[in-house]
Amino acid sequence: MDYGMTITLDLPYDRAVPAVKAALAEQGFGVLTEIDARATLKEKLGHDMEPYVILGACNPQLAHRALDVDRQIGLLLPCNVVVRADGDDRSIVSALDPQVMVSIPEREDLRPVADEAGVRIRAALDALTTS
Repeated sequence: MDYGMTITLDLPYDRAVPAVKAALAEQGFGVLTEIDARATLKEKLGHDMEPYVILGACNPQLAHRALDVDRQIGLLLPCNVVVRADGDDRSIVSALDPQVMVSIPEREDLRPVADEAGVRIRAALDALTTS
């Protein structure tokens, strides 16, 4: 199973991150967590890498519906979205495919929530590539 949706933006990293957050917000997702993987790996391991952030995005209505189906689904929430630099003037954006919520616990009753989340995340990614 391909577990991600990926696009490339003709935006530098420092402009791509706020653009991704805005596109997610338009689809009802808030960013609950922001992990600067580059800074963390540099601090903890002395490892250098390209700018790379993991955004923990959550749509409260969808999370509520999923948790009503399966309380353990919280282990797969929020939806992670990665923004990373691809050279000086491009960025790569990858989002976790919400269908993972259905396949890992093998809960078909989560499919409507995963389907809606997928539509919203795809709409956010599409908005980024058409703006």
